Amino acid sequence: MPKANRIEPGSQRRRNLKRHSPWILCGCNRQCYITLITGCYNCEWQIKQEKKSRPGPCCCSWREQLFYPFLIFSFLLSVVLLFVWIETSNEYFGFDWVISLGTGYWFFWSIVLLSLFGILAAYCTLLMVLAFLLVWEGYEPNLHWCHKVLVLLVILICSFFLWILCKYWQERWLTAGLSLQIFAPYVHLSSITVMVILSWPVGFYLIHLEEEARIRRYKMTYYDRGRTKRCNILTKLRALQVAIGLPFFLILLCLYVMPLGIHSPCIQEEGKLGPKPDFFGHRGAPMLGPENTMMSFEKAVEQGAYGLESDVQLSYDQVPFLMHDNDLRRTTNIREVLPNASFIHASFFQWSFLSTLNAGKWFVQSRLKPFYKMKPLSKADREKAENQTIPKLTDLLELAQKEKKFVIFDLNAPPQKHPLRNTYIRHVVSVILDSKIEQHLILWLPNFDRQYVRNAAPGFQQVGRLFSIERLTKENISRINVDYKRLFHSRLSDYKAANIKINLYIVNEPWLYSLAWCCRIHSVTTDNIHILSQLNQPYFFMTPGYYMFMWLLMDSVSAVLIITIFYFHWWREHKKEMFDNASIHTDIQEPGPDIETESWKTPGLWPPSSHPKFPKLSDIQTPSGSQKPPSTRPSDQHYPPKEDVKPPVTPQREGQTTDVPQGEGQTTSVPQGESQTTSVPQEEHQTTDIPPQGSHQTDPLL
Repeated sequence: MPKANRIEPGSQRRRNLKRHSPWILCGCNRQCYITLITGCYNCEWQIKQEKKSRPGPCCCSWREQLFYPFLIFSFLLSVVLLFVWIETSNEYFGFDWVISLGTGYWFFWSIVLLSLFGILAAYCTLLMVLAFLLVWEGYEPNLHWCHKVLVLLVILICSFFLWILCKYWQERWLTAGLSLQIFAPYVHLSSITVMVILSWPVGFYLIHLEEEARIRRYKMTYYDRGRTKRCNILTKLRALQVAIGLPFFLILLCLYVMPLGIHSPCIQEEGKLGPKPDFFGHRGAPMLGPENTMMSFEKAVEQGAYGLESDVQLSYDQVPFLMHDNDLRRTTNIREVLPNASFIHASFFQWSFLSTLNAGKWFVQSRLKPFYKMKPLSKADREKAENQTIPKLTDLLELAQKEKKFVIFDLNAPPQKHPLRNTYIRHVVSVILDSKIEQHLILWLPNFDRQYVRNAAPGFQQVGRLFSIERLTKENISRINVDYKRLFHSRLSDYKAANIKINLYIVNEPWLYSLAWCCRIHSVTTDNIHILSQLNQPYFFMTPGYYMFMWLLMDSVSAVLIITIFYFHWWREHKKEMFDNASIHTDIQEPGPDIETESWKTPGLWPPSSHPKFPKLSDIQTPSGSQKPPSTRPSDQHYPPKEDVKPPVTPQREGQTTDVPQGEGQTTSVPQGESQTTSVPQEEHQTTDIPPQGSHQTDPLL
């Protein structure tokens, strides 16, 4: 029995379509690709069929040429702003803290800005890539007006934030500069890789522009009309070549010799690497417990902290306690207990009230986490954090004495109308001495009334700022506490030579700690002690020999690849040129057809698969009296135009004649001469060119 007809499933139909008509799928895919990039850039989802065959001196209108620098400028601004913000991630906590002082609420504003800058940079980069793809495919990059408005908006936003950084946060540029010190070797190697990738489109356009100039010079040889115009176009082509090629090769040359000017502290011999810097827990371990609480300091001790750093305030009844902010809103539950007093300075409260506030619940709330990269707390740590209170200075001194840890703190002066406004230094010194802690464990940082402190507690280690070496020596200061951005200071080596120890604050990022390690810094103050303590070697550390090997290897390989890419584009263009010349030569100089054995062919009039078949000369016979020559209608035979068909001509002797049928039973003798032909009327307004024939004529092709 015959099989029943089955409906072919969709997947089978697609496979059959792909097997029998693969060019359809290929064309559809390319059409979709062109539609996508054109729609995203021009907001036109219907492609026009006009396509530029060659990239001339201008690939778009003058309006687009005027706006394109704005697109490039927005791209550069957004990338620079994103780079600066990423490299200054060490300052995210400080930025969020400053914003919280003004708004009264804690939020990750630094992450919000990071996302915004990333979106702006990605948007401008996408427009640049789409413009390049459109030019590559031969379409005019006409940016839609919506994109133009957004590009201008990007320029305004980036300019505003860069102005803010330059005006109120200039030190962030120093952080970006420090990042270049450690990342410079890797930026160099990565930049060479980017240049190799860019050499493909650059080589393509340079070779294409050279071919365009060659064709126009060739036209100028034969056509004098419009010579001045073509000269102007040649000048534009050359200018475009210089504008594209010269910056590319200059940047490439600078990258090849850049290691001669790179000075990175992390490029040194392994034997010269200094010891690992010690850690001071900034307010304890604020990523593991609520800052300035006993839980936080205990966590810092567990992570191997060298010392403990804190901030000291004085209550109204003269009890030193640990608190960084001037008010209690951020780190306590003052808003729940006494909302109207949340903005009052912390030093105006009695210790009996301060000791009842909770200092840990804010830490376990997801919205109020001080650091974005904090790990989730365990159940035991969460319960412990929720029960933390504000500690006194004596609690910290007791822990430091027990664990033999150094203590360093900032002592905030009480506000006006406070009982200890003028004597707070002496009161704190007396409290420390009463705690029976070993004096050498105290690193005294406040600069006010230092002479009294030196006399009252000679065992305290005096810590100064970035003063002159002469002043530090005179005041018997053996350690300085400086901002990490001072790594740019060229005289830090002089302090180390004078046996003055250097402590940097606040260092949270591993790359920044690695830079301090390579610079032989003695200690750092950090929030991220649990991560930095796990480093066994500086990040991005390499020996000079290894970097020299990588430098020469990358330069050699990149040079070979770039030359190969340019040669490939030249070879492909040269091959295409040879193919075009061969086609033109064949079209012009191909010998005439053998009219007795071959069909007449006229290249260029029909596709190769549809050449018409013309009758042979032997088929044209002299009709008898009762016969008429067969009519040849345009619908039946398509003869080529008379001016395009030039069959070979054989010279004849004088006096020769050729019998040509004219009608029924009639012949006409026509004398033959050189290059003479006789037209035989077939119908009205139709003639056929018959080549001259001799009595002993032989076709030269045979």
